[in-house]
Amino acid sequence: MDNNLLKSFKPAGDHNPIMTQRFGADPFAMIYKDRVYMYMTCDILTYDESGKLTENNYSKINTISVASSSDLVNWTDHGVVYAAGKDGLATWGGNSWAPAACWKTINGKDKFFLYFANSGNGIAVLSADSPTGPFVDPIGGPLVSRDTPNCASVTWLFDPAVLVDDDGTGWLYIGGGVPSEDKAPNPGTARVVRLTDDMIGLAEDPKPIENVAYLFEDSGINKIGGKYYYSYCSNFNVTPEATEKLGFESGEILTMVSDNPDGPFVPSAAVLKNPGFFFGRGGNNHHCMFEFKGKYYIAYHSRILEEYMELDGGFRSTSVDEINVDADGAPAKSTGTRKGVAQVGSFDPYACVPAATFASMAGLKTEAYIEGSADMKLFAGEMLVKPGESGSWMSVEGVDFGTQGASSVSVVSRSKAGIGICVYAGSDKVAEFKTSASDGFVDETFDLTSKVTGKTDIRFVFDGSEGDIRSWKFN
Repeated sequence: MDNNLLKSFKPAGDHNPIMTQRFGADPFAMIYKDRVYMYMTCDILTYDESGKLTENNYSKINTISVASSSDLVNWTDHGVVYAAGKDGLATWGGNSWAPAACWKTINGKDKFFLYFANSGNGIAVLSADSPTGPFVDPIGGPLVSRDTPNCASVTWLFDPAVLVDDDGTGWLYIGGGVPSEDKAPNPGTARVVRLTDDMIGLAEDPKPIENVAYLFEDSGINKIGGKYYYSYCSNFNVTPEATEKLGFESGEILTMVSDNPDGPFVPSAAVLKNPGFFFGRGGNNHHCMFEFKGKYYIAYHSRILEEYMELDGGFRSTSVDEINVDADGAPAKSTGTRKGVAQVGSFDPYACVPAATFASMAGLKTEAYIEGSADMKLFAGEMLVKPGESGSWMSVEGVDFGTQGASSVSVVSRSKAGIGICVYAGSDKVAEFKTSASDGFVDETFDLTSKVTGKTDIRFVFDGSEGDIRSWKFN
């Protein structure tokens, strides 16, 4: 099995996209307890009656994909939130696009809020007691709809971004679309609104964000150095004359700055060109800027995963790159890459690691696992790894074993016939074993053939046996 490794969709050494087991678009990053939680529109492959792949039209998307990382290289898959539709939480809504998330301490307890667009016609909010749920629909209807004052004429009432300010005040930014071609230079479809203290209501009527040049979609908001940076994607009507005058092109991420969370905002910078400029496959451009452990990053989607899969339907996946900043710390023109970011810190192998945590993989599937009678649709939770055919594998990068090193590895698994596993530290095979056959999960420890020390990459290679891996740790 170790001599015939399956090929990953992601080339060796590349960290983008952040995951390959599912698509994930319209990323929004929330930082909580030294982890980045990434919430994404869960693009799904769609086919016509003859079985031919169709263009992604977003009409069947009603789940939100969630992943998290402590180092921006190794990502834990938390599955999907069944957000909308008849089997989802917001049964009144049909779609869940462009999520945005935040947390706030309310009455001494950390609460989590997940906002998303019901197609282009309103904004929903879910709440939970953890970043991955279980979630509830606390208001049983839209937070923002076309009945909301100042929102009826917004072309696309979607794409929320949320900010919890230093004083605990919540702000929501929404909207997009071009009402008519003559209004393309200044569509007037962006809105901002202050939220109630509980984050699930509007404290006032939404108001327009004025003079957002060539607005298309993709609200973003950041507070940097006491200034508020509103960001968005330009529409596809930017003329050469406008580019010459304003310094940006169609489908580009732009920023505006203000001293106040609700404006007025003035133009600041062009930050990220359309993904087609970097990767050759264009489309819409959706982003989120975030600070993590002293550096600024930009999450955005592109079509590189579907390219690697030899598909062509507008299916999107999330990447992360560093964002450049100017002398004042403001976001500046940056670059999208396939390589992605360097690891932030290192990975701890001595803690219990959820199996669906990796930098790269091939031939595996992840599947939701919920103990007891909990309803799967309520949250993105624990995911199991289901090894595929012989030569399927997963790798974790930058694993720091320290000077003392590890002499054994523990694996929690279940399989009717056992699962054969080879473990590599770098290029060295350090263990080969087969887990016990069992109906339930068993926690077993296996000796390594040699002690592993220092910082290295770890790869688990599977023999093709059916079963589930729940977690692992080194000892």
